Amino acid sequence: MSRPGFVLEVDDRTPPLLVHEGLGFRLEEFPLGTRVVYPPESIEPVADVEQTIHDALHHPVDSDPLPSLLFAGMRLTIAFDDISTLLPTPQRPDVRQRIIEQVLTLAADAGVDDVVLISANAFHRRLTASELEAIVGERVFRSFFGEGLLVNHDAEDHDNLTFLGKTEADEHVVINKRAAESDLLVYVNTTLVPMEGGHKSVGIGLSAYNSLRHHHNHDTMVNSTSFMDRHSSELHASAWRMGRLIKDHVKVFQIEATVDNTVFPKSMGFLQKREWEWSIRDQATMLASRRALAAAPLKMRHRIFHDMRSQYRVTGVNAGEVEAVHDLTLAKVHEQQLVEVQGQTDVLVLGVPFLGPYNVHSSMNPILATCMGLGYVFNSYRGRPPVRQGGALILYHPLNEGFNQLHHPSYVDFYEEVLADSTDPAVIGPKYEQQFAQDEWYIHLYRTSHAYHGVHAFYMWYWASHAMDHVGDVIWVGGDRRVAARLGFRAASTLADALEMASGTVGTSPSITYLHNPPQLIADVR
Repeated sequence: MSRPGFVLEVDDRTPPLLVHEGLGFRLEEFPLGTRVVYPPESIEPVADVEQTIHDALHHPVDSDPLPSLLFAGMRLTIAFDDISTLLPTPQRPDVRQRIIEQVLTLAADAGVDDVVLISANAFHRRLTASELEAIVGERVFRSFFGEGLLVNHDAEDHDNLTFLGKTEADEHVVINKRAAESDLLVYVNTTLVPMEGGHKSVGIGLSAYNSLRHHHNHDTMVNSTSFMDRHSSELHASAWRMGRLIKDHVKVFQIEATVDNTVFPKSMGFLQKREWEWSIRDQATMLASRRALAAAPLKMRHRIFHDMRSQYRVTGVNAGEVEAVHDLTLAKVHEQQLVEVQGQTDVLVLGVPFLGPYNVHSSMNPILATCMGLGYVFNSYRGRPPVRQGGALILYHPLNEGFNQLHHPSYVDFYEEVLADSTDPAVIGPKYEQQFAQDEWYIHLYRTSHAYHGVHAFYMWYWASHAMDHVGDVIWVGGDRRVAARLGFRAASTLADALEMASGTVGTSPSITYLHNPPQLIADVR
């Protein structure tokens, strides 16, 4: 069900509205009549997280209870989501830790002593030891790390990958060998947005290039009319076909947790509220924060935001058969995030926040800003986009945070060489992807350092395919003009300038929608 009552039309009494723009935010005065879509307030969390997890494991959906699936002498693998979900990084203990600890207790009670934990990072960078510990907790980390029992998935370790077969669409299904050969694979997922979880967990998180290439490509992305609605997503259609094939070969026990919308800590509580709800103290904190951020050097601003810990509260935990679990998960996510919106407008305005799935403890380079804005935030809808076909998309981000050489080495070459030739995802994929996917240096850095795979930059660009195809104009407010041009977009100094630049596309009196997030929302566009 969509939640009504979170849509505002700007009038002469509306205060300036907060807009995120990377490592900062601004107060913006929107034209009269602008439709502002706010995230819903947080729903009620579960009363007892430990008991909720216990109940899910002992009373799963469409599955025998977990204790009955565990036996002495078995091979048990526990895979879990990496740092790309639950953003910002949650305060400890992470709900994944709490779930894993209960699973391990049940395994120990059953006499299971062959247990391996795997971070399902696919082509994401390997997690550091401290990042692994933050997810699984100190006790689990101390017991398993260093013994080869708590590891990152390696999608380039071909001796430890298993080909399970082909789907009816001729898609190759390749997953982690240890997971494939286990008597039971327990997957621990935290579903922050509807795009996550379900068959994406094992089929993508523990896969390899020969599988990823079937759905991480321009054709799949451009034909996915909403990544947040799996029934309208070709990406999910592919993942579900693969997941059902995996189900024929591997016993999977899926555990999915959902959280509320309490993103920001109390010290930054004004970011959690609607502007007219700000207290005198909130206003003072906001003004002081703006002044401090304006005066701080880039590294300090980065530390301020990336050291922030979210205050998410658990709203549900479900376990059992993958699809049955995910249906319950989506119902809870929709309860928290869906907002009913009537019709489309000519212009969609989005703030691109400081953090996305691929710049945790890193920088949001221009490729990632594009992915975050045109890929993730643009796709925060169900049904149809809030902006009409051929309309204009206006985003806020400086496009200047630079490239992290440790985490994103291939992005530099993608930006300097590939985008200099073409920004069209349909062109650059066939022409350049294999070169980056097979580059031995990029593979070496992915396997031995903490670099995203060489082909990952292409995937980020493909995420933007649907938005690029849907809108007629993309303009970045506050963006570096040279960088925007390299990306194939335009930049403006102010919202007024951006609207004037877009007038050739949408006219001089366009209707406007502003999606006011984070916290997360899904516009249910009717």
